[in-house]
Amino acid sequence: MTEAKQVNLRKKVAPFEKTEMKSSVRQLINTLGPLVVLWYGAYLSLSVSYWLTLALAIVTSGFVIRTFIIFHDCTHQSFFKNKLTNKIVGTITGIVALVPYEQWKYTHSMHHATSSNLDKRGTGDMWLLTIDEYLEASKMRRLAYRFYRNPLVMFGLGPISVFLFQYRFNRKGAKRKERINTYVVNISLVVIYSLLIWAIGWQAFVLVQGPVFFVSGCLGIWLFYVQHQFEDSYFENEEDWDYVKAAVDGSSYYKLPKVLQWFTGNIGFHHVHHLSPKVPNYHLEEAHNATPPLHHATTITLSTSLKSLNFRLWDEKNKTFIGFGEMKRRVRNVNSLADTLKVTQPNLQKK
Repeated sequence: MTEAKQVNLRKKVAPFEKTEMKSSVRQLINTLGPLVVLWYGAYLSLSVSYWLTLALAIVTSGFVIRTFIIFHDCTHQSFFKNKLTNKIVGTITGIVALVPYEQWKYTHSMHHATSSNLDKRGTGDMWLLTIDEYLEASKMRRLAYRFYRNPLVMFGLGPISVFLFQYRFNRKGAKRKERINTYVVNISLVVIYSLLIWAIGWQAFVLVQGPVFFVSGCLGIWLFYVQHQFEDSYFENEEDWDYVKAAVDGSSYYKLPKVLQWFTGNIGFHHVHHLSPKVPNYHLEEAHNATPPLHHATTITLSTSLKSLNFRLWDEKNKTFIGFGEMKRRVRNVNSLADTLKVTQPNLQKK
């Protein structure tokens, strides 16, 4: 894609960077309202059947994901026109999602600015090693990477590690505004959770909030993971990296059933979002449909996205993800070839 075509592509998406107050308010109402009602319904269902409670908790977690998308748009200043309104609503929805507004705003902006750039990894993204980096790493670093990339760890311990612990602390180098916002979110969580425990008891609170937190956390990490970790993704070093290519080729179009698309706030149109973060979530599908070049973005579905669970290392040479099994096979082939050459060379010298 030439530079002129890239500029033209961003211009085509620009008209959809329009915030609509009615749409934003409507989304707040149809997200936070059902979330509160369902959470309370899950609590009431404890006296009926815990299976019913779990069913309601799973649906509630879907509204937590939708709340997170609103929070996410606020950090991009795309949910409301007013900066202060975005901050207030973003902080409130961030409390629901257990994510501090200012901290996420910084790290996520870094993610957008450096996504798919191999020389600028480490802020707002997932730990990724290339094949060469993995082979050159120490045994401890390899073990840590394997542990991190294990699906049971990533989607089992991940939500607890990230949402319960990581976001409770300020990052190194955080400015005063960001630190204060993290404290506000943490204090708010303590107050809200304490009141709920006082009102319904800690057992009931854990039985309801536990599955809501865990399911929404798993789904959140999964969405972030699968939208960049697909077979033919895009990763380049700084000198060859391109913002538009990183957006269109390095972000997937996660084609979900309409119900799941609604719960996930259209974030499946991730290529559109990375191309233009100012497009509010309720205009992402419209922007995609109206822009033919975006139809060429890699499309994944619920079934094909499961393949990404096997993706562990980035192959710089072939521009694709591979698993640890494929990496071992390649190493064995190289070692076998080296051993063959060692045997063949002396024989040739004798002749």
